[in-house]
Amino acid sequence: MTRDSAGAATPYAPPERGTGPTVVYRGATLFDGTGSPPRAGMSIVVDGPLIRAVVADAEADALAEGAEVVDLTGHFVTPGLFDAHQHLATPPDRPAAEAVLERLVHSGVTGIRDMADDLRQIGDLARATRVGEIAGPDIHYAALMAGPGFFDDPRTHQVSQGAVPGEVPWMQAVTDTTDLTLAVAVARGTYASAIKVYADLDAGLVAAITAEAHRQGIAVWAHAAVFPATPGEVVEADVDAVSHVTLLAHEAATEPLTSYRDKPPVDHAALVTGEDERLEKLFARMREQGVVLDATAGLYASREFAGDDPETAERAARNNELAIALTAQAHRAGVEIATGTDYETPPEEPFPALYEELAFLVRQCGIPEHDVLRSATLIGARSAGVGDLTGSVEPGKLADLAVFARDPLADIDHLRTITLTVKRGRRFPRSAHTPDRPRESR
Repeated sequence: MTRDSAGAATPYAPPERGTGPTVVYRGATLFDGTGSPPRAGMSIVVDGPLIRAVVADAEADALAEGAEVVDLTGHFVTPGLFDAHQHLATPPDRPAAEAVLERLVHSGVTGIRDMADDLRQIGDLARATRVGEIAGPDIHYAALMAGPGFFDDPRTHQVSQGAVPGEVPWMQAVTDTTDLTLAVAVARGTYASAIKVYADLDAGLVAAITAEAHRQGIAVWAHAAVFPATPGEVVEADVDAVSHVTLLAHEAATEPLTSYRDKPPVDHAALVTGEDERLEKLFARMREQGVVLDATAGLYASREFAGDDPETAERAARNNELAIALTAQAHRAGVEIATGTDYETPPEEPFPALYEELAFLVRQCGIPEHDVLRSATLIGARSAGVGDLTGSVEPGKLADLAVFARDPLADIDHLRTITLTVKRGRRFPRSAHTPDRPRESR
């Protein structure tokens, strides 16, 4: 096991040494994801799957002898983008999943976190994208653990077809009598990047799962509230990342948390000020521990929650208001925010939901484009435990790049001018994107 620069465990070894061919991407304005300001007139020297050098154009000639040169004059380069919250197989539908992956990689996305699905299919998709059999980002995925009561959820049956939900390696029911050493080992056997802690677990079990997972060298990604475990207890358990900013509101719940299905009310009016002291203390602890927030901030503004009835619309509007306030508060507090979606745009749309999430963070949450792009690159990679391998344009890291005709720092909608994705040195021109086509439904 290795750990990234934020300390999260990853099962991935350092990338292989460059094996060529050498390609020089020359003349670009580079946003490298490290926190440095953009630099004009930069060359990125790529050796096979790895970045060999990042230098000014004037210094590139000595490194470019015999290399292919790709002229990016007038273009803007960022690290490959990262969607920190995808579901590709609930239920499994291989043609649909491949279409999503193809659109993602042709939209600049070089990595995703799949947040618990049918890992029999996800594992094969991860292998296929990794070795180049199909077009798609690298997939980092989680095996789920929850209390027994959660496994009445119909989604658990969709992802466990042919077996018993709660009794499969990728979807385990956990109690205080569970042999956690064995449970974590079985989950690791799926080649998961992390354990996802989901629902109906108390603080003691969340802490025990996390401790055992870390002992075995695997990360823990948790729902921000696990019911009855509170957000504060989840963070105190030392998880690596938490998902869904609106669940953090339960740190200020007016009643004790009981179960995933029985969420108590929160003081909406107090929380949407974005100044609640209880949340401020929670965010301070997350910052200190390096816990990444997979906010899924724009989820309730998406068509996913656009209900036809007034009650559904009102609930979505209130959650949207809460997501804006808490995400902005988390950002002000210095919490590292990853850009997850938890939904996808319709297949006929040209671009993925990730673009909507980034625009939401800028326009609704007031986060500067510079910070949002860092969230969508290096912080996204850290959320998956691979920040030491990708997420920034630096020598020795994977050659994961996104190339735009116009500057997304000037206008986040310039993401839609994507011209080229480079993933592990392999090029995916936007012009090669295959638009929506009829697909089987399984």
